Amino acid sequence: MMFERNLNKLAKILKEKKLIAATAESCTGGLLASRLTDVAGSSVYLYESHITYANDAKHKYLGVSKEILDNYGAVSEECARAMAEGLQQLSNCDVAICTTGIAGPDGGTKEKPVGTVFVSVKYKGQIVVKKFVLKSFIPRKLMKYLFTEKALKLAYDVICEKSAT
Repeated sequence: MMFERNLNKLAKILKEKKLIAATAESCTGGLLASRLTDVAGSSVYLYESHITYANDAKHKYLGVSKEILDNYGAVSEECARAMAEGLQQLSNCDVAICTTGIAGPDGGTKEKPVGTVFVSVKYKGQIVVKKFVLKSFIPRKLMKYLFTEKALKLAYDVICEKSAT
């Protein structure tokens, strides 16, 4: 498959360090967890996954406040940060990986165009959030896949960086 390097690198480091991961996904709709389970033996590192597509689900399961959702929206650094915090508390995982964005082809705005995704990773008590904006003409299915690529790579990079310190 075309982008297996990031997946395999993340799976390897999770196994080597005996880390347990969990995911909370909005725009990727479970694709991130699905990809993590594409690696044989993934049951040793993937604990659980939540698809919190609706704002009410983000609030109900992950504890994202109504104030964050009302003031910043689901596609925001603030929401991604709250998702990671809530997921880690809910699952007691070592690594919380979350996605929230706009896969298109509709739903974008000038401030948050189609192709915008916020990825958050919580590891060792710290949350890292990155915003990525991909080209809006990418088909939805590929957009979701590319969003998961960003999440896999960010999770790997955060684990490596925190492990080095």
